[in-house]
Amino acid sequence: MRRLLATAGPPLLTVAIAVGLWQLGVTLTGVPDYLCPSPFEVAAAFAERPGPLLAATGRTAAATLLGFGIAALLGVAIGTLLASVEALRRGVYPLTNLLQMVPVVAVAPLLTIWFGYGLSAVTASACIVAIFPVIANTVDGLRSVDPHLRELFDIYGAGRAQRWWGLELPAATPSIFTGLRIAAGLAVIGAVVGEFVSGFADHRAPIGIVILTAIREARTDLVFAAILCSAAVGFTLFGLVSGAGHLVLRRWHPSSRSTP
Repeated sequence: MRRLLATAGPPLLTVAIAVGLWQLGVTLTGVPDYLCPSPFEVAAAFAERPGPLLAATGRTAAATLLGFGIAALLGVAIGTLLASVEALRRGVYPLTNLLQMVPVVAVAPLLTIWFGYGLSAVTASACIVAIFPVIANTVDGLRSVDPHLRELFDIYGAGRAQRWWGLELPAATPSIFTGLRIAAGLAVIGAVVGEFVSGFADHRAPIGIVILTAIREARTDLVFAAILCSAAVGFTLFGLVSGAGHLVLRRWHPSSRSTP
C-alpha cells in the first residue's frame, strides 16, 4: 500500500492542484462557459450522459488497443529486421520517418477508402501513428548490444535466432519499452483523429464523433468531458505498458527499473 501511494500519490496530487487552479482561474476571470467551462460543469456534462460517453470511450479504447498491439508487433519485427540487415537499415529506415512526417489527418480519408468506415480504418490510423517510435527504439536498442557479447555467442555457435532471443532482445528491452510507452499515447491520438473521418455518428459513435457533435452543438463542457475520457484511455494504456515493462525488466534487468 505504501508503494502504491508513493507511486500514485504525486500524480494524483498534481491533478488535484491543476483542477483547483482551473476552477479558480475560471471563477476569477469570469470567462464564458462556451470558451472554458469549469471542472464542475464538465463533471455535470459527464453525469448528464455517462452511458453514451462510456460506450464511446470503450469503442475508442478498442481501436486504440488494436492499433497499439499491431504497431507493437510490427514495430518490433520491422525494427529487428532493420537492425539485422545493414542494406535494409540504410535504405528503408530513413523512409520510416515518413510515418511521422505525414499528418495522419491527411491520410485518414485514404484509410477510409481502403478499409471502409468504422473500426478497421480507425485501427489503421492508430497503428500508423504509433508504429514509428517502436521501430526506432527497437533498432537503437538492438544495435547498442555489446559487440563482445555478440562475439561470445558466436564462439559458442549460437544461431541468429538464439542470439536474438538470448542476448539482443533482453538487452534491447529498456529501449523497446520506451518506444512502447511513447506509442501508447500516440495510438490514442491516431484513433481519435481517425474517428473524425471514419467514425459512425449513430449509436455506435466513438469519442472522436462525440467531440465533433458537441462542437457543432456548442457544448464545450461535453467536448471537455469527451477529451478527458480519451485521455483516460491513454493514461490507462500507458500504465499497462509501464507495468508490463516493470515486470519484464525485473526479470531480464534486475538492477534497472522501468520508468513509471
